[in-house]
Amino acid sequence: MYVQIDLDGPSGTLRVSGHAMPTVELVRAPGDEPEPLIPIGTRRAARLTLTVDGAPARIRPGRGRLLRRSYRVDAVVSGTRYRLVPCSYVESRLLRDGRPLGTLESSGDGRVDAEWASGTEPEPLDRAVGTALAAAFGTGGAPWWDTATNIVAELIP
Repeated sequence: MYVQIDLDGPSGTLRVSGHAMPTVELVRAPGDEPEPLIPIGTRRAARLTLTVDGAPARIRPGRGRLLRRSYRVDAVVSGTRYRLVPCSYVESRLLRDGRPLGTLESSGDGRVDAEWASGTEPEPLDRAVGTALAAAFGTGGAPWWDTATNIVAELIP
């Protein structure tokens, strides 16, 4: 299934669309200086607006701190809960209502690669929302022990 991803990080806009697929739009509020390591420019939920086929949806990115899990992104679309959570250095797992759908990979360049779980055929909404979350926030994350080791290494002269 073809997915079109239009990401403009500096202006804070993302649009994901495709044939027989709902259009997902994520917009960062104007006036904020974009954070350079986040493709959409912020992880602050109050500064983001998510819509799916024009209908409002909720988005709640984690703060993105020391723990890998803090880079998760939660969204609720028409009562369905989605979570994108890092599972390796480069990949994140997409869950729908707690059930794994597959893994996605995006370095923040507006491209997303997906590998869907065996025996799982994602719905068009799953593909659209998962792709939007991965494109907007990137995927993957270092485990806590790697991050802690890097912090300690920086403190040693």
